Amino acid sequence: MLRVRPIHYTSRMDQWGQLLSALGMVRTVDDGDWQEFDAGSGRLALHRVAAGATAGADAGDCRTDFGVEVGDLAEFARRTNLAGVEDGTTPAELVSARHGDTCRITGEDGFGFFADKAAHGAQCADADPALAVVEVWFTPEAAAAAQTLRNMGARLRPTPDDDETADFTAKNGGVLMVRPASGAARSGLGFEYTGDLAALRDRLAAAGHRVSLTEEAFGQTLHVANPDAADLPDNPNGGMLWISQKREGA
Repeated sequence: MLRVRPIHYTSRMDQWGQLLSALGMVRTVDDGDWQEFDAGSGRLALHRVAAGATAGADAGDCRTDFGVEVGDLAEFARRTNLAGVEDGTTPAELVSARHGDTCRITGEDGFGFFADKAAHGAQCADADPALAVVEVWFTPEAAAAAQTLRNMGARLRPTPDDDETADFTAKNGGVLMVRPASGAARSGLGFEYTGDLAALRDRLAAAGHRVSLTEEAFGQTLHVANPDAADLPDNPNGGMLWISQKREGA
């Protein structure tokens, strides 16, 4: 199995929980400082940190870590490395991290993330089926990053741009994107929606969230105020989170 599950570190757990619930996500794990929310496709974990915490021994406040869930760690590592033999890479390594046994994936750009064993496999049936969690790999080596995701079993889907961008879906839910960028590789967080974005905008506004709907080159994008932005305006995900329109069958 392969499911998108980024981890977002924040001192504003309650505000994030309110936003994710308004988006139609359902809390499926609540261990206090660790919570998981299911969308119709993909999952997002929240990890509580101290306000203003910087990256170091603990993750920094308002940081998002790229990450996925898998079924069997050893089998996932074996298949990923076997697929990488043709391009001369073996990106998967079984390791013991602070949170337990896991599989570390390291891209050719040095970007690293974890594939963790899923604590619970089924997607919550009560989550909004139109909403998908999206994580983005920004990198100066887009082609290599895309190949790493292919080797992991992510499924390439067509994109309207004929450039270095690459979009993938995970078999068990969620979207992974590769976007070319200068500087050190980093991760990003967003969402896709196959339903009526205007109706979602109204739902979020009724719940007290600041939202705006804009027309983009390939569809509409809904922007909603990032819960972290009130205290940390320079957070990596920006002052607004994006929810892009994804038409069925596109």
